[in-house]
Amino acid sequence: MQRSAGILLHPTSLPGPYGIGTLGAQARHWIDRLSDAGVRWWQILPLGPTGFGHSPYQCYSAFAGNGLLIDPEVLVKEGLLENDVIARNNSDADTAVSYDDVIAGNNRWLRSAFGAFTPTDAYRDFCTAQQFWLDDYVLFMALLKYFNGRTWNEWPETIRTRDPETVAYYTSILQDETDFHRFIQYCFYTQWHALKAYAKEKGVGIIGDLPIYVAMNSADVWAHPELFLLDSDLHPTYVAGVPPDYFSETGQRWGNPLFDWEAMEQSGFSWWVQRLEASLELYDMVRIDHFRGFEAYWSVPAEEETAINGEWVKGPGGKLFDAFRTALGDELPIIAEDLGIITPEVEELRDAYGLPGMKILQFAFAGDASNPYLPHNHVKNCVVYTGTHDNDTTNGWFYAAPPEEAERQHAMQYLGCGWEAFHNHLNRAALCSVADLAVLPLQDLLGLGSDARMNTPGTVEGNWKWRVTQQQLDKAPWEELKKMCELYGRVERLF
Repeated sequence: MQRSAGILLHPTSLPGPYGIGTLGAQARHWIDRLSDAGVRWWQILPLGPTGFGHSPYQCYSAFAGNGLLIDPEVLVKEGLLENDVIARNNSDADTAVSYDDVIAGNNRWLRSAFGAFTPTDAYRDFCTAQQFWLDDYVLFMALLKYFNGRTWNEWPETIRTRDPETVAYYTSILQDETDFHRFIQYCFYTQWHALKAYAKEKGVGIIGDLPIYVAMNSADVWAHPELFLLDSDLHPTYVAGVPPDYFSETGQRWGNPLFDWEAMEQSGFSWWVQRLEASLELYDMVRIDHFRGFEAYWSVPAEEETAINGEWVKGPGGKLFDAFRTALGDELPIIAEDLGIITPEVEELRDAYGLPGMKILQFAFAGDASNPYLPHNHVKNCVVYTGTHDNDTTNGWFYAAPPEEAERQHAMQYLGCGWEAFHNHLNRAALCSVADLAVLPLQDLLGLGSDARMNTPGTVEGNWKWRVTQQQLDKAPWEELKKMCELYGRVERLF
């Protein structure tokens, strides 16, 4: 991996007049800023259509895109929308997404654009190329509405179990709704690929995020129940999570159904190969969340309310990554999220396939000089972050405790800094690390506090909403960032 720098910012957090970031002009302006500052990577969170809690890690599909990101101005230029149909908010003070308002507004103008749309050859080609997931997804979304949002395993038995005659019946009566969702996916994919091409022109690569698990209430589990650990009534028998850790004393019970890895292997891991291939059409590199789950995963009985009473179960290990190499070649453009309880076996799996792991500087100052997250212990083939979307912002974390607290004292002593503007010192530590790639969350570049935190693990309310304002972007220290990227040899173009 080339020595370079990146910024972590989900597209929903971009500024703009539509209540949420979109894939239009503001995203291009953002890419311009990165390119001008010598930043070569834009890292994002998963782009799927969000379900429970609006979390990008709980999506209705592992393949579909989030229609909330579609930019209406592009549809106006294409003649599918009139300007007066779009609800704009010209205030620059929006620092949070109001999902209920955005969903209602987007649904209105997307349906208006769909009504004006005439299928084209490009649309038909898209539907054919993506048919392996698209047909199941659009019917799933239509059925979700038809059954008033009930989880798919609570639908009537014949459609829950995908009886062919029943599927054909609902496909027929819900054709208008399924066509609407095909249109949304066509718009999303078209706009995303245009944005990715623009980023490449500017020398900026995009790092996507691939969650290891999928949501129970998703088209993936409904369409492929044989690939998951479900009982005869199609309820999960075991669910995903992690044991007690830094974030939670009771662990985290995520609730996602676990994969039936034996069934996956019997199919040559074809679903996983398709998933990674599809991701690499959208991104230049992917971070696989919870990589350690491929070596061994925390299996929690579905009836348990917390993750405490789980157990470690062996995962597919190298057999899955051999399948990836067969399909994609030996050099896999994957970042392994290797945080949490990491064993020598997990490290061996990561290193056997040459995958860079992650180093989080907020974790570096507990313990002594042997802490693997301290910069002097980094290796070249890794990605260093000040924090991730699951951490508090750097300033929020640092100033949450008094100056005399041991971990904070260690941080100041190690970095040779005082109590003021701590984020600048941690940002510099990341950029001067030997790690090939250094990624700063935008909140840390801006020096924002806890009110700009993106997610608090183990909680539901208030997450995934943060947005940056135009004023904050304009005042960001872009020139200082460029000087540091140059100083530490991180500005060579990728493309």
